[in-house]
Amino acid sequence: MRLGLALGYWGRGPSSGHVALAQEAERLGYDSVWTAESWGSDVFTPLTWIAAHTSRIRLGTAVAQMAARSPTTTAMHALTLDHLSGGRMLLGLGLSGPQVVEGWYGRPFPKSPLTATREYVDVVRQVLRREAPVELSGRFHSHPYQGPDGTGLGRPLKPITHPLRPDLPVLLGAEGPKNVAQTVRIADGWLPLYWSPTRPQEVYGEAVADLPEGFVVAPMAQVRVCDDVTEGLLPVKAMLGFYIGGMGHAARNFHADLMARMGYEEEARRIQRLFLDGRREEAVLAVPDAFADEISLVGPRERIAERLAVWRTGPVTDLLALAPDVTTLRVLAELAA
Repeated sequence: MRLGLALGYWGRGPSSGHVALAQEAERLGYDSVWTAESWGSDVFTPLTWIAAHTSRIRLGTAVAQMAARSPTTTAMHALTLDHLSGGRMLLGLGLSGPQVVEGWYGRPFPKSPLTATREYVDVVRQVLRREAPVELSGRFHSHPYQGPDGTGLGRPLKPITHPLRPDLPVLLGAEGPKNVAQTVRIADGWLPLYWSPTRPQEVYGEAVADLPEGFVVAPMAQVRVCDDVTEGLLPVKAMLGFYIGGMGHAARNFHADLMARMGYEEEARRIQRLFLDGRREEAVLAVPDAFADEISLVGPRERIAERLAVWRTGPVTDLLALAPDVTTLRVLAELAA
């Protein structure tokens, strides 16, 4: 099981320690470093900055939001960074939810998310392969554009720049069983948001039981070496309170739905109600310790070692450690060696 460093996205401003963390992860033998985006910092610029200050560690987006860019634009970003980094790019994509797609990006959330994702990946693959001009007669991502408000003058094009790797890995963030099943069919890997190492099929469906050879399963997990497990779980619960309560509408929140499928439906709905009522501290405290603990690695070194052994027994190929401190980075590297 390879190790990755997940840095997430910026908060109020740039995170000054991210480059140093990435450099330390590279020195410790971590395989990859990952950035993210929501509605603030973008995913590619910080990753490019990190690329310029490292030499070996692979560079991943977890995730680049599909609504933020046309598929050809995303492919341009990926092939450019792949060249500049000497072939270290890993392209992780995610659809996000209606609240962000419509509220931030100002475009409609697709009525058929699976189709939209499939078309997006198809176009990205065509650009990276550069075998022919990009053409797709699709419902969401037609190339050339075929809408009634178009000029009809568009023509198929292929990238001027020759991609460094036509098989640059494409991974998808997916939560629902149907989305996961499609991810296994069309992508090189999967980026689960919450991973339960003891019951993957129960939560994500039968697709997890029969994965193609070489398929990457790279969940993110908060990792924290500390003496007090209850205290160490508080940052995990704060993250969950925000995602379960605030990253979606009360009637459509994919993160809350996933928590419900993991056996915490009543708790998920309570967290949503508290968060949406403005009672955010109560929402965080309402996150069950058992759920936060199940999807993270928190506690003394010996406890993390025991739990890491459980993570190794399943299909996980890469553990993406979410924003740990330097001490945690080093301990995790020692335990995974």
